[in-house]
Amino acid sequence: MKSTDPLAEPLKRVVGEKTAKEFATGLDLHTVGDLLYHFPRRYAERGNLTDFASLKEGDEVTVLARVSHVESRRMRQKKGTILDVVVTDNTGSLKLTFFNQAWRAKELVKDVKGLFAGTVSTYNGKRQLTHPQYQLLDQLSGQLLDDADVGERHLRLVKDNDAVGDSVAIDSFVSGLIPIYPATAKLMTWRIAKAVDIVLGRVADLPDPIPEQLRVERGLPDIGAALHLIHRPESEADVSRALDRFRYQEALILQTVLARRRAAFRELNSVPRVAREDGLLASFDEQLPFTLTDGQIQVAGAIAADMARSYPMHRLLQGEVGAGKTVVALRAMLTVVDSGGQAALLAPTEVLAQQHARSIRAMLGPMAEAGMLGGSSEGTQVALLTGSLSAAQRRRALLDIASGDAGIVVGTHALLQETVDFYDLGLVVVDEQHRFGVEQRDALRAKGRQPPHVLVMTATPIPRTVAMTVFGDLEISTLAELPTGRQAIATHVVPTHERPRYVARTWERVREEVAAGHQVYIVCPRIDGDDVDTVAEAPNADGSDSDGSDSDGRAPESGAAPESVLEVAKRLSEGPLAGLQLDVLHGRLPVDQKESVMRRFADGAVDVLVATTVIEVGVDVAAATLMVVMDADRFGVSQLHQLRGRVGRGSSGGLCLLMTRAEAGSPARERLDAVAATTDGFELSRLDLEQRREGDVLGASQSGSRSGLQVLRVVRDEAIIDQARTDATHLVEQDPDLPSAPALMEQVRLALADDRSQFMEKT
Repeated sequence: MKSTDPLAEPLKRVVGEKTAKEFATGLDLHTVGDLLYHFPRRYAERGNLTDFASLKEGDEVTVLARVSHVESRRMRQKKGTILDVVVTDNTGSLKLTFFNQAWRAKELVKDVKGLFAGTVSTYNGKRQLTHPQYQLLDQLSGQLLDDADVGERHLRLVKDNDAVGDSVAIDSFVSGLIPIYPATAKLMTWRIAKAVDIVLGRVADLPDPIPEQLRVERGLPDIGAALHLIHRPESEADVSRALDRFRYQEALILQTVLARRRAAFRELNSVPRVAREDGLLASFDEQLPFTLTDGQIQVAGAIAADMARSYPMHRLLQGEVGAGKTVVALRAMLTVVDSGGQAALLAPTEVLAQQHARSIRAMLGPMAEAGMLGGSSEGTQVALLTGSLSAAQRRRALLDIASGDAGIVVGTHALLQETVDFYDLGLVVVDEQHRFGVEQRDALRAKGRQPPHVLVMTATPIPRTVAMTVFGDLEISTLAELPTGRQAIATHVVPTHERPRYVARTWERVREEVAAGHQVYIVCPRIDGDDVDTVAEAPNADGSDSDGSDSDGRAPESGAAPESVLEVAKRLSEGPLAGLQLDVLHGRLPVDQKESVMRRFADGAVDVLVATTVIEVGVDVAAATLMVVMDADRFGVSQLHQLRGRVGRGSSGGLCLLMTRAEAGSPARERLDAVAATTDGFELSRLDLEQRREGDVLGASQSGSRSGLQVLRVVRDEAIIDQARTDATHLVEQDPDLPSAPALMEQVRLALADDRSQFMEKT
C-alpha cells in the first residue's frame, strides 16, 4: 500500500531532478523525510567563530571565520596568480588558497565573516583549504553567490524559490543560529540549508509518530514545530527542545517494535518442558562436585519457569567471564531431555563447539553415554556436528539427531543445513549470540515441531540501555557472581618500547609459571606475516573457522606490522622460551589438528599455546594461569576482557600481560590502562561503547537511517529509553496493531521494512 506520509514524497518533486540527484548520490537522501531528518551536526553563532584546533588533515569541514589578511602573488614556475586569504578564529589561522582567481579579493576583504567549506590539507607545516567554497555573512539578505561558476563573480537578486542546484540563498543565515549540516564537496552546508528552507515551506500538518497524549505528558513539541526548531533555531534552547523530542521519538519507535515482538511471542504455542523428579537433571545435580552460586540458582529458576509455560521462552543469559553460564544452560538442556525433547547448542566456531561437547560429556559422565558400554541406561547421548566431520562421522551424527538418541546436540553453522532433522527440538541455546545473524538463528528455531524455547548467551556484559534496545524483546538474566574458589585475574600493561626490560621479564615469568606446573597462552593479532588486517577470527558460513577482521577495526598506533602467531612461536621457541613445549592454534588449521592441539594443551602436554583469538571464548583449561597478549592495542576493550577470562579458571590466580607499542597518553594506552584497572566487565563494556560510534553498537548502517538511531545514544539516554519502553509497552498492551496511533504504526512498519534495521531482530 502506498504511504500517505508527506515525508515520503520524492525530493525531485520539490527541488528539481538535478539537485535531487546530487542529494541522492552525495548524501543518500531521496525523500522529503530523508532531507528533513538530515539534522545539522552543529550550529555556529555569528559572534562565535569556529575553533580551528579541532581541524584534522583530510577532514571535509565548514568553518565560520573572519578574514584577517589577503595577498595576491604571481606564480614562479608558470603564468598566473595565487590568492592567499588568511582567516582566523581569533586564536589561530587557516589559509585559503585560490589559483588564478584574483577577483575574489574584491569580496574577501579584511574583517568580513563567512562560512568556508573544503578539505583540510597541510602545506609547509600550515593547515589550508584549497579552492574552498564559501558564503559570506555580510552580504545583503536576498543576494546570493553562484557556487556553480568558479570562473567569475556573480551577485544577483533572486526569488525565494530559485533553483537550489544553481544558487544558494543567505536568508537561512540572517538571524539565530547558523546550522552546519553534514555535507560533501559538491553539496555545501548552505545549499542543504536552502533545500531545507524550500521543503519546510511545503510541509504542513505532518502525521506525528508520538501520540498526542504522550507528547503533552512528556512536554514535547509536535513534529512540525520540532523540525523548524532543529533546522532554524533562534537559540540553544530551541535546539535542546527539538533534540529531546527526536530522541524520545526514536526511542518510542524502537521500543514499540520490541514490545510488539514480545507480544507476538506470547501468542505462539510451545511444548511446556518440565524436569522429572527422578530424571537426568536430578541425577546431574546430585553428582555436581560444587555448589551452585545464588545467582545460578536464581537464573535457573527463572529459566525453568519460562520453559514450563505454553509459549516459548525467549531469554538472554549474560554473565561475567567464568560466571558459570554453561552449567546453567546444561541444566536447561537436561530439563528438555527429561521431558522427551532435544536441546541444540549452537556455537560460533569449531574450537568452541568441540570444547562444549567435551565439557558437557565430562560433566555428565556415564549419563552422556546411553546405549554405550558402561553408559547409564537412563542417560542420553551428546552429538557433535561441525562442517569438517568425515562423511561417516556426519552420517552417524545425523542419525542420532533424527532418531532422538542424541538428546543434546552441539554444533556450528552445520546444524542449520536442510539435511539436519531433529526428532523433537525443544530448546535452542545460542552461545556468543552476537556472532550469528537473524536468519541463522531462525533457521535452527524452525527445525522444531513447534517453536522451541530459546536461550541466548553472551559473556560480553551488556549495559542496561543496550539491553533495552538491541535485546529489548528478550527477558534478561545476569550472572555477576563468580563461583566459589575462582581467583581474581591481575592485569598489567607492558610498554615494550618504553620498558624493554619488562619484555625480558615477561618471558621469565612465562618460564616461572611453567616451572610451577602451570600453562600459558600467548595471543597474537595475526596468523602469519602475510596477513594484512587479521585481528579476530570468525567462522565461515559452513561453521568452519577462518580468519576475519576485528569488529573494532583497531590499527597499530606504532605503525609497525602487528605480531603474528607463526613468527612469535618461532622466535620464542628459538630464544627466550627454548626448551618449553610450544604449539600453535589458529583458524586455518585442519579441524583434526585443532582438536589435537586443544586436547594436548588440556592434558598438559603443551606448556605454551601461541594462538589467535580462536581461544577467546569457551576454552576452559584449569592449569592455564598466564596470558600474554601481543600488540594488545589492536584489540577492543571487551575483547581483551574476554581473552583474559581464559586464565585463572582453576584454583590458582590468573595474570594477564598486555604488551603494546602504543605511546603513553595515546587513546590506545588509555584503553589498555582501563582494562588493567578493573575486572568489572559491565564497566568496561560501557567504556567500550562510549569510545565507539553508535553505528558500531547497533550495526554499521544505523546512524543516519530514518528508521535507525540518529540522535538517540544508548549509553547517554538511559532515562529516555526507559520512559519510552514503559510507554510503548502500555500502548501495545492496549492493542498491538496501534489503531489509536496510526502515525506511530507507520514508522514501525518502515523500521521493520528497512533492511538497515536488523539490530531490532536480535532474536
